Amino acid sequence: MKENAVITIISITIIVLNMMMIIVLDIKNAIMMATMAEVTTVTMAEIMVATMAEVTAVVMAEITAVVKDVAAVGAGCFNLINN
Repeated sequence: MKENAVITIISITIIVLNMMMIIVLDIKNAIMMATMAEVTTVTMAEIMVATMAEVTAVVMAEITAVVKDVAAVGAGCFNLINN
């Protein structure tokens, strides 16, 4: 009778430990998923900010070049008219 009780207690202990292991693994997986989602979100946000900054810089450089060209043409026309 004692042997059956010991076997039952050991079996219950093993079942409880397995359940705890499963819970710990689930928590670990949930934390990993949350961390990956956060890292992905932050990385995408940083890429978007960097891309927007680069696009803005390039566009502003192009606009500046065009404005300078237009100003140069305007100055040339002004000189032609006044001479």
